[in-house]
Amino acid sequence: MKFSIDRDALLKPLQLVCGAVERRHNLPILANLLIEVSEDLLRLTGTDLEVELVGQAAIHGDIITGRTTVPAKKLLDIVKSLPDSSELHIEQQDNKWLLRSGRSRFSLATLPAEDYPNVEAFHADIEFSLKQGVLKSIIDSTQFSMANQDVRYYLNGLLFETEANMLRAIATDGHRLALSHRQVEQTLPEKQVIVPRKGVVEMSRLLDSDDQDITISIGDNAIRAITANAVFTSKLVDGRFPDYRRVLPKGGDKVVIASRNQLKQALTRASILSNEKFRGVRIQLEPGLLRITANNPEQEEAEEIIDVDYNSDNLEIGFNVSYLLDVLNNLASDDVRITLIDGNSSALIENHKEEDSMYVVMPMRL
Repeated sequence: MKFSIDRDALLKPLQLVCGAVERRHNLPILANLLIEVSEDLLRLTGTDLEVELVGQAAIHGDIITGRTTVPAKKLLDIVKSLPDSSELHIEQQDNKWLLRSGRSRFSLATLPAEDYPNVEAFHADIEFSLKQGVLKSIIDSTQFSMANQDVRYYLNGLLFETEANMLRAIATDGHRLALSHRQVEQTLPEKQVIVPRKGVVEMSRLLDSDDQDITISIGDNAIRAITANAVFTSKLVDGRFPDYRRVLPKGGDKVVIASRNQLKQALTRASILSNEKFRGVRIQLEPGLLRITANNPEQEEAEEIIDVDYNSDNLEIGFNVSYLLDVLNNLASDDVRITLIDGNSSALIENHKEEDSMYVVMPMRL
């Protein structure tokens, strides 16, 4: 193996695929990247057996094709530390991978490419394309509501649902739910798949060009995303996601229209004096006004009052302020619409006009 490459051309795909590498693993080869050199292309593959990322970069110079594996983190640290725009000359000698740049020289130990695990054969049932920016917006609008290390393992991921010309993403941790949907150009069959948390994070990192297309392929046990320079594959969570439609509140007749920024700032200030463990705030509604109060075991109190568009009966309800702030940080419109039933039922929070995302937050007793 022998080739030359620009440092900047190598760094981007290298950073991408290193995200899939599991540093603490029983198999030493999984700490390595698979390096494949063809006539004019370098392919880099990283995997932890659940998620696989493949990146590529153009190479030049005196090229000798070949395959090997090298330590991922060490290679990334070396390339990051080299000067911008420097030229890298790489060749393999026996079981060593030699990297030279200017007066710098590094020798890395290799492991045989034949021992590197292959992600099992992938068969797609559904395939469609959309803009990277559209997929990124649907992931960003929902992923914060995924559970983290919940024993209900199917909640530690993001549900993707296809139906007709619609792609939906849904996440819940049992206390809140986020749902976002976008239209696609193809007509799709009905299907639900759960992508694990790491898969969601790595897929989101792949989306760096809003106007470029990305092709999504969904099979029975894996999902694949293909861009011009990378291929992402993730195994799916084998489990049944809760029926999110049953969680959406129905029959809410108390509607609050508030300035998103004003409400966010008031909640942020009130949260300073909320109980650090439970993060509870009390919201009291009366026609035209919304009052936020918070207190803590030190007998400290905060009160915020803002003007809102509200014309129903007085209502008092408690929430985890962190959940409300997460929602407000992910809504895009100037005004938000909050639909309530009573003081013991979940709130439905949406953009005032655009209806591409909705959030459900359960109340808490204070």
